[in-house]
Amino acid sequence: MEREGRGTRFTPEGRRLLEQARRILAVHDEAVRTPLKSDGDTVTVGTTEHAADQFLPRLTAAVQEVRPGCRVRFRIDRSARLVEAVERGSVDVAVYVTEAAATEGTPVGGLPLTWHAVPGWEPPPAPAAVPLVAVEDPCAIRRRAISTLAAQGVPATVVGDAGYLAGVLDIAPTGQGVALLAAVGPAPDGLTPYGGLPAVTPIPMSALARPGADPATVEAAFPAVRDLLR
Repeated sequence: MEREGRGTRFTPEGRRLLEQARRILAVHDEAVRTPLKSDGDTVTVGTTEHAADQFLPRLTAAVQEVRPGCRVRFRIDRSARLVEAVERGSVDVAVYVTEAAATEGTPVGGLPLTWHAVPGWEPPPAPAAVPLVAVEDPCAIRRRAISTLAAQGVPATVVGDAGYLAGVLDIAPTGQGVALLAAVGPAPDGLTPYGGLPAVTPIPMSALARPGADPATVEAAFPAVRDLLR
């Protein structure tokens, strides 16, 4: 380790050791799980909540095309926890928000983001702050919403915090505020895209496969995500 400001960080040697240790643990976990598998060929796919309803069907189809009869399991979680699960070997392939995890993975494109609110919603007149509904910190999309508005001189305040995206989709339809959501697939029930705020650039997404993952599965899954985001 070495000092960085008031904290510490890994040296290049430390990062290499960490990567080696993660590979050792992943191989160990796989060796322990192998005798316990009784449900045949199974692949576990992980995604963030954002656009999961679009990612999971595409990934399932891609995996089953190269592994007919394969059973696909799902895990939906925050980006950092998905990366940890992949490195432990409990998730085979994961798609996540790049800047929300310490591991960059393989870039697969940008997730488009659009403001959503109830039909007819309008923010309060300036100089009042725009009311936002968002996933609680740490959340890269929450930070993107606030920073985009701040860059345009638009004051904002979070009026609705939620531990997960499902909570945002419960609060926003009550008309309490506007939410920044993935613009892939249809708008959530009770919400519609709102164009009265500054446009937000797509947020980079990454894909990561566990050490030792089937190459054919990886080669099928990653392009499926790129096609969707394209």
